[in-house]
Amino acid sequence: MAPPAIITLREGDILKIAFPGSPSLDTSQQIRRDGKITLPLVGEVQAAGMSTETLQQNLVKLYAPQLATKEVVVTMASSTFPVFVTGSVIRPGKIVSDHPITALDAIMEAGGFDYTKANLKAVRVIRHEGDRAVNYTLNLKLVLDGKASKQFYLQPSDIVFVPERFSWF
Repeated sequence: MAPPAIITLREGDILKIAFPGSPSLDTSQQIRRDGKITLPLVGEVQAAGMSTETLQQNLVKLYAPQLATKEVVVTMASSTFPVFVTGSVIRPGKIVSDHPITALDAIMEAGGFDYTKANLKAVRVIRHEGDRAVNYTLNLKLVLDGKASKQFYLQPSDIVFVPERFSWF
């Protein structure tokens, strides 16, 4: 799965908002937990769940009476998101990333596999899509053996579970 081409804004992202015709309104804002930012003259504005382009268009409409030039530029200054790694890894827990991260990258951030117990052929990624959980099963042994090169990119709040190998002994 490739990283998303259009970036959707989410809580915790830091935005730079520039008003070329009115630089006194320029600001940097972090998107709050409720998905909103607070801007001068217009108050609270929903930002999470939108692209930067959509937010720009909304701000042009909101600020239309105050702006001489109908231009607003929204850029993402910083973005981090959590993913969770559990199971047969050295340091299970939350990984915070500021760039696209694959399932294998996240496992390595968690100290790597516990090679005495980990089942590399059945690593699961649990992703919440709407109101349901979707499971993806990955064979990372093929990747580590150089027999597969397709990367599986994680999304915010994905859970990577590395199961134990089944053993009769």
